[in-house]
Amino acid sequence: MKHVFFDIDGTLWDRKSVIPQTTIHAIKQLQDNGHKAYICTGRTRGYITDPVLLSLGFDGIISGLGTGILTDGQVIYEHIIPKEMAVRAIDTVKRYGFRAILEGPEYLYMDYEDFKDDPYGRKVMNDLKSRRRSLSDNYGQWVINKFSCDMTGCDKASCYAELESDFDFVEHNEVIAEFVPKGFSKGTGIAKLCELKGIAVEDTIAIGDSINDIDMFEAAGFAVAMGNGAQRAKDAADHVTTELKQDGIMNALKHLGLI
Repeated sequence: MKHVFFDIDGTLWDRKSVIPQTTIHAIKQLQDNGHKAYICTGRTRGYITDPVLLSLGFDGIISGLGTGILTDGQVIYEHIIPKEMAVRAIDTVKRYGFRAILEGPEYLYMDYEDFKDDPYGRKVMNDLKSRRRSLSDNYGQWVINKFSCDMTGCDKASCYAELESDFDFVEHNEVIAEFVPKGFSKGTGIAKLCELKGIAVEDTIAIGDSINDIDMFEAAGFAVAMGNGAQRAKDAADHVTTELKQDGIMNALKHLGLI
């Protein structure tokens, strides 16, 4: 039995949250063949709500870059940022003018005024609906695993210097970064799941496309990068499949002999 871990964005679905039909069929066939399929994502569970995605029937979810693990419908591991640490961090990023989205197991916290003119921010708010809470109205009472920031025009180096003892920083581009509690990643999530469930590392496979998938690639027994992925992810993988829209997941699972 193999345990296959799938990133979401750029791997399972595209920028419009569309999952190819070949991916849906391939994951079902994977499970029908006796293997396990998991989501392994930077999103916290509060932002994993899409009914089509969840209808695929994954065996578990590693969320928030390894800060939460759910299997068989039960949360078996959860790391919540201590409130005093969260307040200090958000006070710091706000002082530098960053716009923050706080990400938790139930809710995401963000202020409408910060993102009303931002296309991605509006998409997040539309996707979340009742899962969104005001950051300001709930100040200091957040329950979060990690947070992300838009750093447009800000002094990120000085901000990082103040927070580097408590957080690791995953930069997606020049202005967007995830602030993750020190020592957590998709890779630590896979390792923790293997530890808790008695899974041999050599029986794990990671499939992703982004730089925050590299830790997952290093932790798993075998790594597959999507053809549409970042070059750094491709360089770190054992195999590069075709692009998401060119049956990338199906071709990867066929290459591995799992379907």
